[in-house]
Amino acid sequence: MKSRLHLLIFFGMVAGALVGLWISRIENPSGYIEIFDLFGKTIFIGALKMIVAPLIFFSLLSAITSLRDTGELWRIGWKTLVFYITTTSIAVALGLCCVLIIKPGNTPNRQEIRSHWQQRQEQIVAKYGTTEEQIKQAEKQTVLTIVKNNFEGIITNPFRALAESKSLGIIFFAILLGIALIVVAPTGNAVIPVIHGLNSAIMKITGWIMIGSPFFIFCLVASLVGSLGAGIFESLFWYIITVLLGIAIHICVLLGIVRFMGKIPLWRFLRGIQQPWMIAFATRSSAATLPVTIDRVQTELKVSPKAAEFVLPLGATMNMDGTALYEGVAVIFLIQLFGGMPGVNITLSPVITVLIFLTAVLASIGAAAVPNAGLITMVLVANAVGLSIEYIPMIFAVDAFIDMFRTSTNVMGDCVGAVVINRLEKLSC
Repeated sequence: MKSRLHLLIFFGMVAGALVGLWISRIENPSGYIEIFDLFGKTIFIGALKMIVAPLIFFSLLSAITSLRDTGELWRIGWKTLVFYITTTSIAVALGLCCVLIIKPGNTPNRQEIRSHWQQRQEQIVAKYGTTEEQIKQAEKQTVLTIVKNNFEGIITNPFRALAESKSLGIIFFAILLGIALIVVAPTGNAVIPVIHGLNSAIMKITGWIMIGSPFFIFCLVASLVGSLGAGIFESLFWYIITVLLGIAIHICVLLGIVRFMGKIPLWRFLRGIQQPWMIAFATRSSAATLPVTIDRVQTELKVSPKAAEFVLPLGATMNMDGTALYEGVAVIFLIQLFGGMPGVNITLSPVITVLIFLTAVLASIGAAAVPNAGLITMVLVANAVGLSIEYIPMIFAVDAFIDMFRTSTNVMGDCVGAVVINRLEKLSC
């Protein structure tokens, strides 16, 4: 049944893309798109997000209370953080190498884009007005602001964090409570079976939601492709190629890590993550994909619940390899394309490149695990080097398309992390 579900999801994606292309050629496709959004975004993504907050809370609690002592928690925790920061840094470095070598901003129609930019900008903003408002709100933020906001999100009322699905607050309180239950043992042992039972129940709900996933993913893809159409790729072709090439190289790096550090055959790993990978590709949200990711990593890759239920929720919050790679590429692309124009008086020196690298890594850690989050945090990278946000709308049209690839890469990176930590700790399922 599981293998058949993988196949049905794949066919749903292909059928959705074909229907979406057909819809994009209709004079007024909004009616069709609204119907597809009802089933895809409202019902399916809504259902997955409904269980994300309790899932993060109980999966972390379940994982921590399964550990022998706080020393084991410390070992898993620091290894997870080091692994995620390392792979994110590799992703950004690969993206910067690709954009500096390919130079997609030096496109043949560069002068035409520059000379007609104001008119083009007005058209883009008119079409993507909501995103433009998000960009303006993010303009005043700095990396320090993100760090401050993250701390505020961590130290908050745990019930409020659960109600508002604030992942950092949920994670912090779950870890704190889990440590307390270990410390007060055997008194705390009375509630541990209840925690594990609730965690199992939430995973069962995930299975029920996934029964209709092929249809819902068909709707998601049809809506996205129908909204974008095929014409968006013309002027930004080399930019798209650069991002996708960087992601492809990083995926090869991740697969190498799985093979040599995780000691798992690549065919087995790829088969094991295909369902969460496809869900991430269609939903463009690693948070919404988290319930499926935890389930598949345990059942298909035989990763211990101790590792999966601790490493994966952290990864969905702070491990954004694809997002970090994209942010660096996008900022340098805009500097190459508009360099010398008002607000882009920037010379791509080694110092500027290193600054972009560092800011992209830090900004990705604070990125929310939701669609378009990378576009917002990219403002932080642009601010760090003095790039005016008025040029960011240039990439609005293709952001949703690229977001599919970067989110699925984020989820793959999380799965790799779970496999590697499981291997390093020699945990058994």
